[in-house]
Amino acid sequence: QVAIKKMSLRGQNREQAVNEILVLKDQKNPNIVNSLDSFLVDEDLWLVMEYMDGGTLQDIVRQTRMAEGEMAAVSRE
Repeated sequence: QVAIKKMSLRGQNREQAVNEILVLKDQKNPNIVNSLDSFLVDEDLWLVMEYMDGGTLQDIVRQTRMAEGEMAAVSRE
């Protein structure tokens, strides 16, 4: 399974976005969802990433009360 994230590049620097994608593709870390591929479709960048069950980090942070040490650990990772 994969996840596809569609990002609009309208009004943004395409070259910077492509450079960031290249960096993400080269970085492999067991603690980070890996980027598998990307496609430029008109004015949109489509990112194909590993699928991670459980929702987004933003969802988890909003629904979970964390101690200061836990917040520091999540931020550090």
